[in-house]
Amino acid sequence: MRLALLGTSVALVATAIGATNAQAADGGSGNITIDKVVVNGGKPVVVGTTNVVSAKVSVTASDDSGIAETTYISGSGPKPNFALIWYDDGDITCVKASATTSTCTGTLTFDPQASTGFVDNNAAATWNLATLVSANDDNYIHRDAATTFKVQRYSKLTVNASPEPVKKGKTVTVTGKLSRANWEDNKYHGYTNQSVKLQFRKKGSNTYTTVKTIKSDATGNLRTTVTASIDGYFRYSFAGTTTTPAVNATGDFVDVQ
Repeated sequence: MRLALLGTSVALVATAIGATNAQAADGGSGNITIDKVVVNGGKPVVVGTTNVVSAKVSVTASDDSGIAETTYISGSGPKPNFALIWYDDGDITCVKASATTSTCTGTLTFDPQASTGFVDNNAAATWNLATLVSANDDNYIHRDAATTFKVQRYSKLTVNASPEPVKKGKTVTVTGKLSRANWEDNKYHGYTNQSVKLQFRKKGSNTYTTVKTIKSDATGNLRTTVTASIDGYFRYSFAGTTTTPAVNATGDFVDVQ
């Protein structure tokens, strides 16, 4: 039965990675259930251009005979992007919570410089988390989308307010740039035509307030002007999109004289 299950798991992995959601089929035998699945603590997986990013996955399942193993855990995004780990490779560890319930954990990795698995900007999307869990009585359950999670392109935001210092009532020019990771050349490119807030925090305060909202240009650059009134910090703030996380620039202090 173990060999049969292994053969089934290989076929299911191929389905999870190589098929669309509509084509992939869930399956199982017996009264085993998947109770909870968590990827990266419920937060998006944000990947830059160089570092390998790890995302912890936990699968909690129950069966009246107890849980034997979680055979594999697979994250699959738009083809050809995927991440995969196996119990037999020692990548997944199962811990009993009770006689009937166990939580199996492992870590999916996302390498922006990999030649396979995680290879293009289409990976910035909602991914499916597929898994196969088996019980001690050989019941098993497979889910192609036991849960979903987002993979996003790391974002950067800069700001520069000038001149410094500036006379009260004079014009302050605030420039900056919004960029995000490009996984096809491992560089950062300007994120174009995005709404970005210019915010100000007066000296001695901990709170930023929005002055105005502008849009990044065709290269991701930002530029606007304001009238100098009091000492404080200017920053740009980006709320994020489905493919790119929110980011705030570090405030730039302007001394108003």
